[in-house]
Amino acid sequence: MSNKKTVHIISHTHWDREWYLPYEKHHVGLIKLMDQLIETLEQQLDYRSFHLDGQTIILDDYLQVRPEMRDKVQQLINDGRLQIGPWYILQDEFLTSGEVNIRNLQYGMKDAKAWGSLAKVGYFPDSFGNIGQAPQILRQAGIGHAVFGRGVKPTGFNNMVADTDVFETPYSEMVWRSPDGSTVLGMLFANWYCNGNEIPVNTKEAKIYWDDRLASMEKYAATPNMLMMNGCDHQPIQTDLPEAIQTAERLFPEITFVHSNFNAYVNDLKSSLPDDLKTIDGELRSQQTDGWGTLVNTASSRLYLKQMNYLGETLLEKVAEPLATFAYMLGADYDRDLFEYAWKTLMQNHPHDSICGCSVDEVHREMVTRFAKSKDVTQSLVDDSLSYIQAHVDTTIFEKYGKDTLPFTVFNTTGQNRTGIISVVLDVKREYFAAGVIKDQLKTFPLGDKVIVDAEGNTFDCQVEDLGIQFDYDLPKDRFRQPYMSRRIKITFQAKDVPALGLKTYACITGTDSRAELGQTLITGDKVMENDHVHVQIEDNGSLILTDKVNGHVYHDICVYEDTGDIGNEYMYKQPTNDTALTTKHVSAKVKLVTNTSFQATYQISHDWELPASATPLLEQEQQELVVFTERKAERSTEKIPFRITTMVTLTRDSNGVEVETSFYNRSKDHRLRVLFPTDLSSSTHAADSVFEVANRTNVPADGWTNPDYSQHQQAFVDAGDETAGLTIANHGLTEYELLRDGRQTIALTLLRSVGELGDWGYFPTPEAQCLGDHTVSFKIIPHQGKESRLKSYQDAYQYQVPWSVKQVNIQKADVPPVYSFIEQNIISNRLVFSSMKVALSSTDVMLRWFNITDRETILDLRVPNGIQEVYQSNIIEEKRMPIWEVNEGVKLPVKKYEITTIGLKK
Repeated sequence: MSNKKTVHIISHTHWDREWYLPYEKHHVGLIKLMDQLIETLEQQLDYRSFHLDGQTIILDDYLQVRPEMRDKVQQLINDGRLQIGPWYILQDEFLTSGEVNIRNLQYGMKDAKAWGSLAKVGYFPDSFGNIGQAPQILRQAGIGHAVFGRGVKPTGFNNMVADTDVFETPYSEMVWRSPDGSTVLGMLFANWYCNGNEIPVNTKEAKIYWDDRLASMEKYAATPNMLMMNGCDHQPIQTDLPEAIQTAERLFPEITFVHSNFNAYVNDLKSSLPDDLKTIDGELRSQQTDGWGTLVNTASSRLYLKQMNYLGETLLEKVAEPLATFAYMLGADYDRDLFEYAWKTLMQNHPHDSICGCSVDEVHREMVTRFAKSKDVTQSLVDDSLSYIQAHVDTTIFEKYGKDTLPFTVFNTTGQNRTGIISVVLDVKREYFAAGVIKDQLKTFPLGDKVIVDAEGNTFDCQVEDLGIQFDYDLPKDRFRQPYMSRRIKITFQAKDVPALGLKTYACITGTDSRAELGQTLITGDKVMENDHVHVQIEDNGSLILTDKVNGHVYHDICVYEDTGDIGNEYMYKQPTNDTALTTKHVSAKVKLVTNTSFQATYQISHDWELPASATPLLEQEQQELVVFTERKAERSTEKIPFRITTMVTLTRDSNGVEVETSFYNRSKDHRLRVLFPTDLSSSTHAADSVFEVANRTNVPADGWTNPDYSQHQQAFVDAGDETAGLTIANHGLTEYELLRDGRQTIALTLLRSVGELGDWGYFPTPEAQCLGDHTVSFKIIPHQGKESRLKSYQDAYQYQVPWSVKQVNIQKADVPPVYSFIEQNIISNRLVFSSMKVALSSTDVMLRWFNITDRETILDLRVPNGIQEVYQSNIIEEKRMPIWEVNEGVKLPVKKYEITTIGLKK
């Protein structure tokens, strides 16, 4: 190995599509930058290459305005001078789902390959922490290297490396390993991704510059190959870089200076690595820091965006794609183009400064529109799939109940059989305008008593709400729109054992259910409800006493609300000095029973509370004067304003947990609202759902962490307990929690964080980040008995994320039975989590994905659907790896510990 030093200079610009300026203002800047870049590359052959920030959307954004430049861009890519990919956008990894992280890579690589080039490096320059399964994801995509700016070494204000000896690795290079054992060569931007910015041409200036930069790089570099990133955020290109390199060569003839790219740099780096590289395992969350610069509280900034994103992601990956695949397996077309449009529109909200909620208000207003656009496209795909499948479901079994029978099909797009409460709107009678509408007859049409039956003749109690007459319309494919009026009812009941990745058909019929248990209720005392699994008592202060009836463990003070001041910013929470948390523990609540049926009970709990109106005026002064948030002296105002919280607590007959919906109107500024779940158990670690893993995290941060707050990211749930008991708290888009160090192992779930400025490098007021107005949040409390039982609670938490799909159907003879599973699992393991079902991007194959959430190997055991010619093991970019099935055999595939496994079905 040569000891000759080589400095690889990679020109780039880190392009935040939107941040301290709205998207279109940054967009204008991008057009100017790209114009200058193309001109420079064409006119200066010694300006060798430029890295387009690892995201292909930059080309889309540029060509949207300059379509005539496509051929020039293509030629520069062909010549290897523009380096693109592998991502579509630079996402925040922790705040986007596992499937979104994969779709981002799939579409980015697809776009890059269409251009004919791919920078094969996992590029995470400014992610606010890095997910633990990133090495496995990258390896499955054929990428063996990753570069990142955060998560390992201590970073401080303005992203400068702290002067400390407490490092997780002595080098900027390391082996980064996922829980399954997959590794990539990880490279930290130890001196940030602008350590080679604006290199001087002038000899005197260059000598000072290089003496400093070379010493900084050598301090952390493991090899003589050192990396300099020539660029920064929205940085114009350095057109005189070739001259600057010539100056450096004259000053330091013993060093080789190369205008490089990542593919070339990585090739040279691999040949010079030492034997003592340290292996870093799993998540990179800046544990070896003081905790003030981790940016983790972006998980609670503008939580309404996280809720919208949760809805968009879930609807696409857990509803629209599986339903479209069901329809495809029955003969329908699979519209890849519309799916790509919906995905890309959603992902345009996923850059770290967007989904993290840490931009100016104009940015986040536009995000709301994008979320709505993606959702509208996705809902259209869902409706089309349901209509197609509905036409194939045989319902003749229900003919015997008479002409007033109203069949409907319930779809389960999760990977486990499902029982739960269904609400469906049914047209009892419909009259089209073309044939004439007699409204009085519709209004007076007799409804009669209703009951639900399934195909086996089992009956189910239901609630019926008369919705009266309503206007609606059909949009036939072969004729003009068809408006109509219908008499509608809303039916609510408990569906039981709907098969995984399948459907179950019911009918609403006229009649009554005489079963004796229908007279039963879940209400067993004053402000008490229970089923076979849990007992819930509501206290005078509105908190819950929750008893796990399986092991007898009792949880007290559940759902107490806590509010503290926040004088931080969109990036970081900072409680004012001497601020005491306010709670509802000593606030009387009004409790009212609002639902009481044989299958469901709901109590409404109302708190009339008071909160400080805002921080003191000193906060605005400190913001304007750029006082670092950790040094601010502002306090909470003594002025109090009303704050009402309404909590709906629901228990259903067969549920093993309690569902909660909390609503409030926020009038207060500069504060954080959380809900608390004390477990009164003892453990040194807890678990949180992350991207393709249930991460095991310490309850206490690493030594040196001085931030009083230890908030962390989550996806579907957080779990705390011990080997005998515990609580899993599932959520809908509430991405921040903290495990309190209060002696009670309390889970604190963030419901709202209100702040008034962006933060970071200047003063950017963001009044809309105060999140004033109406808010509704949802979560589920699932007790378990520790050990293996917690895996079942995790599966319930995953299933809680996915909405039911229901479609009214006619009485008809067809080819799909009323109860049917499109993909049957012979054994459903709690160790395996179903993640995705879709049609491949570039083939006609059906792709299915699971991941193992445990450290033990398990078996994926499937029955193969009719018409499938081959089953093969794939990877996350849908390449065929090895066949695993032959005709007339089932699929029994070992899934290693923490493995993400994908299989393909070839028709």
